[in-house]
Amino acid sequence: MDKKEKIMLIYNTTYHVNLEDARNFIIWLNEYYIPEVEKTNNLSNPRIFRILSHKEQDSECFSVQWEVENSAVLHHWHIKQGILLNEEMQKIFKDRVVGFSTLMEVVR
Repeated sequence: MDKKEKIMLIYNTTYHVNLEDARNFIIWLNEYYIPEVEKTNNLSNPRIFRILSHKEQDSECFSVQWEVENSAVLHHWHIKQGILLNEEMQKIFKDRVVGFSTLMEVVR
């Protein structure tokens, strides 16, 4: 890898969403969550994916991905904003939305 090449990290959160809440969850992501995260300029280029390989009758799965410069920036964002946004999501959707996060490095 060339020294000038920047290592890019992807912060991915996979959400398991109750089928009845899926539409409202996507609206919430687009109208509240993503705009709030973008205010900090720590995470960039948000993408939302519907996961097709784990389809269940009563739920849908979504992946939300962000680009982040490094793990220190992500940690700072998580402490300052990520925890609060997660709490807000829990107030609205309670146990009908469950997620887990993964930090990935772009290899190619």
